[in-house]
Amino acid sequence: MNNFDLHKPLPYYLQFYEKIKQMIVNGEYEPGQRINETQLAKAFGVSRSPIREAMRLLEKDGLLVADQKTGFIVYSLSPEDVEEIYQIRTALESLAVELCITRASDEELLFIEQLLDRTAEEIKQGAEDSRLIELNEHFHQLILQYSHNKHLKKQLDSVNVLIYFCRVLNFKDKGRAAEILDEHQQVFTFMKKRSLKAVEHMQKHLHHDLVHLQKRLTTKRD
Repeated sequence: MNNFDLHKPLPYYLQFYEKIKQMIVNGEYEPGQRINETQLAKAFGVSRSPIREAMRLLEKDGLLVADQKTGFIVYSLSPEDVEEIYQIRTALESLAVELCITRASDEELLFIEQLLDRTAEEIKQGAEDSRLIELNEHFHQLILQYSHNKHLKKQLDSVNVLIYFCRVLNFKDKGRAAEILDEHQQVFTFMKKRSLKAVEHMQKHLHHDLVHLQKRLTTKRD
């Protein structure tokens, strides 16, 4: 924590929000671990006020759960939670693909194709998971952006932090990045043809994600 530099242009509580969020997502805080705002304030060398505001935002995102006795507990993702998150995600992202097929320009589709090519190259070069997760997220965000439906984006943004939490866990197994890229390429093949089969392939892709995540979480329980 000592090498965490504050930047004045962004309010302190938002900087702490981003920092603590990354610590949770990256596993520096374990699921079920108790977090105390007083201890965090001391660790960062600041007052409790910006820490408190940051933790309230994280509670709103679903990454922290309020505990009246000890402050907050880090959210524990369960197989049941994953299923509910993916029910929402599948419904909304299927619609995003369907809209993207008809609304995206040729130039926008080319940009998605270039992203997939870049992802393939970075996998070959042995890029770190954090970089591949970033590229993975970008693929899904581009489809959402090129659906040209701002209200759909707002709906997905409301669960985006939990989706990202799932995405990080989804990359843990060896070779998983290549599997995901292959499924993305299948989705895009039909998007480029302006075919609704792209929707079907996105649904298959997200179902595979769901099964993989539930298997990992069930194994961790055992």
